[in-house]
Amino acid sequence: MGILSEVYYAAVLFWRVFFPRGDFTTATMPDLTGHVIVVTGGNTGIGWETIKALLEHNAKVYMASRSKQRAEVAIARLKEETGKESIFLELDLGNLKSVRRAADEFLSKEQELHVLFNNAGVMTPPKEQLTADGYDLQFGTNVIGHFLFTELLMPALFAGAQSSPDHHARIITTSSGAAMLGHIDFDSWKEGTGRQKASVRSLYGQSKLANAIVARQIAKRYADKGIISISVDPGSIKSDLQRYARQRTGVEGLLISIVLKLLLRPTPFGALTQLWAGTMPEAINANGEVRILLLFASRWDGE
Repeated sequence: MGILSEVYYAAVLFWRVFFPRGDFTTATMPDLTGHVIVVTGGNTGIGWETIKALLEHNAKVYMASRSKQRAEVAIARLKEETGKESIFLELDLGNLKSVRRAADEFLSKEQELHVLFNNAGVMTPPKEQLTADGYDLQFGTNVIGHFLFTELLMPALFAGAQSSPDHHARIITTSSGAAMLGHIDFDSWKEGTGRQKASVRSLYGQSKLANAIVARQIAKRYADKGIISISVDPGSIKSDLQRYARQRTGVEGLLISIVLKLLLRPTPFGALTQLWAGTMPEAINANGEVRILLLFASRWDGE
C-alpha cells in the first residue's frame, strides 16, 4: 500500500471509531425458533458474539470451527451465559477436504439451513503460511474455503428458503474496510512471483475484496431461488483476528499496539452488522450489498 492509501485507511478508521451510526441492537432481533444457522469461526471474537445473540433468540446454531478443544470451551461458556448449547461442526477452511467433510456432516444431520454466516477469517499471518492445498493462507481461508463450503450447502439453503416464512435463506459474509484498498491479482493466490511481491496487508485486502465480490455474485445467481447474500464490514473491532498483528515488533509493533488499544471498539459491536443482515426482516432488501456499520451500503459489480 502507498502512503496515500495508508492515510485514506487511517481516515476511514478514525471515522468508524468516533462517528459510529445505526440504532440496531440485539434486543430488536426477532424470535428465531425453528431456524437452523451455521456460523464459521464461532469459537471466538465476533463469531462467538454472533452465536450468543442467535442462541438468546432461540435459533439452532452450529459452530463451525477448526479446533474441537477450543470450540468445546466456547460452547460451555455460551451455555453458562445463555442456558442454550451450540453444536460443534469441525471445519478447517484452509483444507478443502475438511470443508467437504464438514458440509457432508451437516447435510447428514440437517435438511434445511436458514442462515449461513461466513464469519471466519485470518489476517496478516506470516507470509510463508499456505493452506493445505497450496493457496495463500488468507485467500485460501477467507475466500476459497468459504466459497466451496457455501456451494456445498446450497441444497440446504434452497430448502431453508422454501420453509422460511419470508421464503428466503441468507448468506452473510464478513468482509472488511480493507476491501477498499484491495485489488485482485490472480498470480498471488498461490506461491510465485506475484505473491512474493505482495505484502501480507495487501493480500488481506485482496481477500476481503474477493469476499464482497463473491457475495455479490451469489446474490445475482441465486436470487430467483430465494437466496439473500450480503457482505458486511463489522467496523474496527477488538478480536482474535489481530493475533498476528500483535506479534509485530519494533516501530511497527508499537504503532499497532497503540491502534489496538485506543481505536478499536469492544468485540460485541462487531457482531451487530451481520446480525442485522442475518435476522432482520428489512435486510432482505439489501441483497447484493456491502453493509458498513448498519447504515451505509455500496455495491460491487463483481463482473
